[in-house]
Amino acid sequence: MGHSNKDLKAKIHEIIYESNTFWGKFFDVSILITILLSVFIVMLDSMPSLHQKFGDELYTIEWIITILFTIEYFLRIYCLSNPKSYVFSWMGIIDLLAILPSFISILFPGTQYLMVVRSLRLIRVFRIFKLLNYLAEARFLATALFNSLRKISLFLMLVVIIVIIVGSFMYLIEGPGNGFESIPSSIYWCIVTVTTVGFGDIVPVTTMGKILASLLMLCGYSIIAVPTGIVSTEMALTARNRFQKHVSCENCGNEDNERDAEFCKKCGHKL
Repeated sequence: MGHSNKDLKAKIHEIIYESNTFWGKFFDVSILITILLSVFIVMLDSMPSLHQKFGDELYTIEWIITILFTIEYFLRIYCLSNPKSYVFSWMGIIDLLAILPSFISILFPGTQYLMVVRSLRLIRVFRIFKLLNYLAEARFLATALFNSLRKISLFLMLVVIIVIIVGSFMYLIEGPGNGFESIPSSIYWCIVTVTTVGFGDIVPVTTMGKILASLLMLCGYSIIAVPTGIVSTEMALTARNRFQKHVSCENCGNEDNERDAEFCKKCGHKL
């Protein structure tokens, strides 16, 4: 009995987590089509005319899809030796968020429209169609952004200090009479200006204010360029130690393993 149960888990794991078999591809493509259908149904249901005419039918379809996703979610947990690794992974959290809105909507009507988060599950298309190079590129970019986080955070702190100082000066120069009613509203104007958005709801009138605004606008281009340079540098450094990883672990479901790896990099299970 125990051996049979183990074989069943292995078969389910092969279908759900692997895409190199017929049934694995069929399952994954079916899930993608269902996700697209689900998002489409939610969009239709948000239209008052269609909701009034086909509300009950759309509601029924939404719940059928939710039940299917719920079954899939628990099957993903069932076929793993260490389900916690999947439950607390990014894809596990996204899969859970795909089914929660329907159940929450029972207590809080209207939250069912949050089911559009299911579109995030389309990330699985990279694995299904074996676009491993694209998946590797996404991981490469994510690594570079993560490594740039500290430097960019420090730079943003400097920008915050600048807009606070300039905003305070603009409040003193222009004053409430020219639309700069308070220091916070002046800081808001600085943020809009330095990011080159320029809503135009507040504009400087005095000569000194225009000069300061011009300097801030020129600084805005630097603010855009610096983070780009930081990320580009990190991308160059990350490229040196870049690997393509696409081996799935039966124990935790981690798909971020190197092609020639013998053990899972996350849980240590033999691949």
